[in-house]
Amino acid sequence: MPGSGVSAAAIAARLSAVGLPARVEEHARFTSVEAEVPKTLSVETWREVLEVVAEADRFGLLATSLNGRTLWAVVRKTVPTTGDVGDRAISDRS
Repeated sequence: MPGSGVSAAAIAARLSAVGLPARVEEHARFTSVEAEVPKTLSVETWREVLEVVAEADRFGLLATSLNGRTLWAVVRKTVPTTGDVGDRAISDRS
């Protein structure tokens, strides 16, 4: 399992430990973690959940009236090199 998969699995395990069973999915450029969030969650649990997902490269909460609330986190598989970051037009000017 790539490093991103290990990190994502650790995030999923920690979310499950606080009562949010999580699922992990491998994608081409990242590994994602998703967990359904119940309507009621204590302040302490929210703090712990935020500490957990802060370990990811990106995270968020998708809330809809149809599907409830889904917490998501993404761990990138590769870190871009300096030459790969930013707008190509800007880097071509240097």
